[in-house]
Amino acid sequence: MSSAVALGAGLSVLQRGWLSSNNVLLDGPDGATLIDSGHCTHAAQTVALVRQRIGEQPLLEVINTHLHSDHCGGNAALQSAWACRVRVPSGSWQAVRAWDEEALGYASMRQRIERFSTQEQMRPGQTLHVGKRQWQVLAAPGHDPQSVMLFDAEHGVLISADALWENGFGLIFPELEGESAFDDAARVLDLIDTLPVRVVIPGHGAPFTDLSGALQRARSRLAGFRVDPVRHHQHAAKVLLKYHLMEEQQQELAALRRWMQDTPLMQAIWSRLGQPLSHMDAWCEQLLQGMLASGLLSQREGSVHDA
Repeated sequence: MSSAVALGAGLSVLQRGWLSSNNVLLDGPDGATLIDSGHCTHAAQTVALVRQRIGEQPLLEVINTHLHSDHCGGNAALQSAWACRVRVPSGSWQAVRAWDEEALGYASMRQRIERFSTQEQMRPGQTLHVGKRQWQVLAAPGHDPQSVMLFDAEHGVLISADALWENGFGLIFPELEGESAFDDAARVLDLIDTLPVRVVIPGHGAPFTDLSGALQRARSRLAGFRVDPVRHHQHAAKVLLKYHLMEEQQQELAALRRWMQDTPLMQAIWSRLGQPLSHMDAWCEQLLQGMLASGLLSQREGSVHDA
């Protein structure tokens, strides 16, 4: 779905559901470029959507703002369909080349991903000439240490990825593993506030123009997490569980309980709450029952389903 917000010629947004990030499609004289490719479970749909939009035009390149599985999961399918290049943030370049799932975070989150190759990298401070536009590459640590944003100053378009949504931002993942990153997230919001932004294309949700309102809401949310980090950890555990069920659609209760207790990032969250792993099962059960009671998940015939 394309947004009703005016983005200028040669740029369109394929707004996706929450398991897949938005896809930003840029037209160029020689072919198209796609920024972020969604989740691997939606890869066939991503290829179909892109093909519908570009027709006989080639897809030259995929650019990833960061390498969480909901932003780069369609890379492999797009490379297979068009033999396109993939450009990733420089901080993730070596990990992708070596396909180090520990460094990329896929192992700790136990998330699905299809291996892809990368041919180009981008560094903060660099300017990318993509389509008919010039994009400044801006460092956006916080949600992910290697994440970047892309800013088209001429048209005032900011591709903010998960650093800023209309109502918040993505999880601050380093905090879940004991690394300080709330300050990084705050500095990125301050950076955005200095830019002459006309429209923001977030990683999830529709493009929006009320930057001041979005920044106010994001700063308020971040301040709450800083005062009460436990709130952030508990929220993160719910997000990870919901994401897992969106991937699986349904899972037998016993298998889901094992996933919760065996997933390294869930263990890290529990440890950050100051509790021994031997007591983790009761917390997992409480988390699961709370999400069932709230309607975020459902249970039928011994299996838990994404609601």
